[in-house]
Amino acid sequence: MENKIIGSKIAEARKKISISQAQLAKCLFISPQAVGKWERGESFPDILTFNRLAKILGVDLNYFSENFQSVATESDEPLVKQSDESDSYREKKLSWDMSLGNWVDADFSGLKNLHNKFSSSNMQRCKFIGSDLSGLLLKGNNVDSCDFSGSDISSSHFQSSNLANNKFKDCSLQETEFTESYICGCDFTGADFTGVVIKSGGLEKNTIVNAVWNRTSFNAMHIADMVFDGTLDDCAFENCAFKKVTFQHATLINTFFKNKSLKGIRFIDCQTDRMTYEFLKNGKADLSGITLLIT
Repeated sequence: MENKIIGSKIAEARKKISISQAQLAKCLFISPQAVGKWERGESFPDILTFNRLAKILGVDLNYFSENFQSVATESDEPLVKQSDESDSYREKKLSWDMSLGNWVDADFSGLKNLHNKFSSSNMQRCKFIGSDLSGLLLKGNNVDSCDFSGSDISSSHFQSSNLANNKFKDCSLQETEFTESYICGCDFTGADFTGVVIKSGGLEKNTIVNAVWNRTSFNAMHIADMVFDGTLDDCAFENCAFKKVTFQHATLINTFFKNKSLKGIRFIDCQTDRMTYEFLKNGKADLSGITLLIT
């Protein structure tokens, strides 16, 4: 297959849906120069890129062969439609799949409907600010120094992943589950942990100021160098190991502690209801910084 034939077909299909080389390159996460080389016949895409290219342009793979004439049929709707002056092509949802990728300094802010498309990836210093990541599956990922501030990450599942030095400020994490994951040095200021399950992993040196704790469950976790504040309502700490954990200016209501030892916890100016107080007492916690709520 001649490179020039392929190049001319790419250019023809691109122009038919009225997008520029730069816009096409952005959809493929490559440089505009690479698209230019394809269209000039100086190089051509690999097979994986051909598949993605066909979906974006709304053509069949056979279109790129020498004898195929039609650009697109009515049933082949391009993933990127014709643009207008308002760049409405950006509104079209693309078939994202970033799994098995190596993403460094990428900006995915404002993206939507990613779901399970980032599994087994390495992500460093990436931005997901203000994104809709609800229902996301991250399995076997390394996520380091990324910014998820203001994003919706509800009903997601982080499994067997390493999360270090990330920003989750003002994120909604409602009903999200962290399983067998190590979370260290992250900033969860203002995050909503309602209904979150965190189990079989590590939680260390994270900032959780003004977070919302409601029906949050910690199970078989190693929790170290953490300060909890605010109100913890209907939460549970079961079979967790505590090291240098502080509850400061916190109110604990109907919060369950089932641990052999709670000596790694310090309480400063805290209040609890009677039930929570008895759980702590049974675990031999130091109760000197706790007063009972008046009911």
